[in-house]
Amino acid sequence: MIERSFEAELLELNDLILKMGNMVQTSIHKSVEALKNRDESLSKDVIESDRNVDDLELLIDDKCITLIARIQPMAADLRFITTAMKITTDLERIGDLAVDIAQKNIELITMPLLKPLIDTPKLADIAKKMIAESIDTFVKRDSTRSIKIHSMEKEADKLRDLITDELAGIMMKDPTTVPRALPLLLIARYLERICDHAMNIAEDVVYMVEAKVVKHLPIDKK
Repeated sequence: MIERSFEAELLELNDLILKMGNMVQTSIHKSVEALKNRDESLSKDVIESDRNVDDLELLIDDKCITLIARIQPMAADLRFITTAMKITTDLERIGDLAVDIAQKNIELITMPLLKPLIDTPKLADIAKKMIAESIDTFVKRDSTRSIKIHSMEKEADKLRDLITDELAGIMMKDPTTVPRALPLLLIARYLERICDHAMNIAEDVVYMVEAKVVKHLPIDKK
């Protein structure tokens, strides 16, 4: 009976992590839609809904700590629970970065749009896909997909660099554009950091499944 209860609680943890991942993906989507449509109301919605992400992080952490204290799991189960706690930290920070984007949106609404938004939405799409993929690796215990997520991160880095170079060029040619360009530059940086957190999750799954630490290693040694 205790064994079945423990397995049920592990499945519930899976579901809560998946729910939190969906929440932050929605926040990213809304923040970028608000940027494209210059929608202050949607930006404020992202900011206000971050409380729900924070609450879910606390709930998951509490469940993990309770499970460790009550069941005293060993080996693979312990790695699963501790990985869940690490993942919620990354997801909470992703939620915070979506809020940062929303706050920059509100700044930009008061100014004329500097340029058509093409690469920033593409970068946001990669970020959302990386989160979805990394959460799926956790739920399915499939560490082999970390290579795919790493390749997506490299694509995100290239897009971030492209956006940064373009905006830097615009500001150098016309310094009066700085108040409009700088928030866009920061938004690209926030999206790139979101991708970094998704990569963190994928690397934590490798540890969970294989008991192998791959953080800070070159990709050919992972």
